[in-house]
Amino acid sequence: MVIGSFSSAAQLRAELAERNRLHARDHAHVESYGSDPVIVYAPDEGRHGNFYGPAFEAILANSLWLRRFDKIHSHGRSLPRPQIDPARKWRELDSSMSSDALLMNIFCTPGVAQSKELRLMLGINGDAEPEFGWKARVPLCNGRVDRTEVDMRWGELLIEAKLTESDFQCREAKVVEAYHDFDEVFDRELLPKVQMRTRRRRAALEFAEQFTQEWEQPVEGADDIARAYHAELESKADAEQPWEPGYAHYQLIRNVLAAHATGTSFCVIHDQRRSDLREAWFSVMSAVRTAEMRVRCKVLTWQEVVPFLPEGLRMFLDAKYGIAASGTTPTSLAELHEMQSLL
Repeated sequence: MVIGSFSSAAQLRAELAERNRLHARDHAHVESYGSDPVIVYAPDEGRHGNFYGPAFEAILANSLWLRRFDKIHSHGRSLPRPQIDPARKWRELDSSMSSDALLMNIFCTPGVAQSKELRLMLGINGDAEPEFGWKARVPLCNGRVDRTEVDMRWGELLIEAKLTESDFQCREAKVVEAYHDFDEVFDRELLPKVQMRTRRRRAALEFAEQFTQEWEQPVEGADDIARAYHAELESKADAEQPWEPGYAHYQLIRNVLAAHATGTSFCVIHDQRRSDLREAWFSVMSAVRTAEMRVRCKVLTWQEVVPFLPEGLRMFLDAKYGIAASGTTPTSLAELHEMQSLL
């Protein structure tokens, strides 16, 4: 990951955090601990602060869509307990930073999937409805299949959604090159490479013998000295880990392979404020061998999707995410604060 990608992702996270602090005043929520807190919403009497009302109602009425709430938040244990139902575990879709929640806010809203203009832009034929968390089962060289999921399948289109994620992830070369059609689809020499440390980071307590030899006698200020020594041990152990070759933008590589294997098309939708993700997209597309496969891959921004959406959903996206149609300016934070003060 380059510094620029971290900067644009961090800036967007900061803006969304402030927008959601305002939005959350009318909804059940908590704020995460730490220096960069995130708003996390809880369902409350048929409503959910992270979702546009009609979209959430449609999700509740569709058992397949509702299954996406089965995915537990990866950092849920470090969050305050929900106030309404303290026994409930936090879900990934509860987070204001969730790209999956944004995806479902849009495509679960009644009328959106039926829009002829949106279907034409995305190349959707037939009457299939969106499927979320679709298992692509991309074939591997050993005869098995990849078990990871695609964010959404809509007819013959696979969609990867991005919002505040820092990048498209990196994976070891041995993992990426294990896909059955890897060299048929990509020129591996043109794909962006990285060097990775893949071993687990070791804690100071795993060096017990070395630590106790240094601290056999108590001394004044021992706690502070011990903490500093812990940090030194961990840093040295981390620096001694071997590097392994890997590929950048693994999610893009995997999803292009999924489209190739299933005879579908592939689209990434990201925020136009994330030019780093667009650059990553082109760096991977330049390594696709055939024109036929390249034309089956596309990239869009959420802002380009907005003109095809109902007015109420557009207002929701504008206030909560700062997403407005390309060429227009979303409601500013200052304007949102002023509107809140008048309520």
